[in-house]
Amino acid sequence: MDTKLISTGIKYSSLPESYVRPESERPNLSQVKDCENVPIIDLGCEDLTRIVQQIADACHKYGFFQVINHGISMETVDKMLQVAKEFFLLPMEEKMKLYSDDPAKTIRLSTSFNVKKEKVHNWRDYLRLHCHPLDQYVPEWPSNPPSFK
Repeated sequence: MDTKLISTGIKYSSLPESYVRPESERPNLSQVKDCENVPIIDLGCEDLTRIVQQIADACHKYGFFQVINHGISMETVDKMLQVAKEFFLLPMEEKMKLYSDDPAKTIRLSTSFNVKKEKVHNWRDYLRLHCHPLDQYVPEWPSNPPSFK
């Protein structure tokens, strides 16, 4: 079963060839600078125009940012991380019910970005879930592990 997933439970002693980037495409880590000024966006701010501008600036200058005061409790974050861990620890046969390499699918388990077109894959598996509007997509979400929905 060649699924191209890396979360198969196989312990690799070396990196599979399909994940090895040519040296010319690898980042030159000696040129990477420490980022001491990660943009922090306060979503609790009542000035929405300011928030939008801060996000635009952060994306333009850094390509990423951190958010605070987003209203999601640590308990909820911890539960989400636990369910994700449980999902990826499921037997391969169970996970494969959601596998697809079709980027247009709204709910799918896959790896990398576009396994059909890429020559070199990224070392990741992910579960993509559309969730808005929630009532439309939740019925399609996995029922295993039972705590998922």
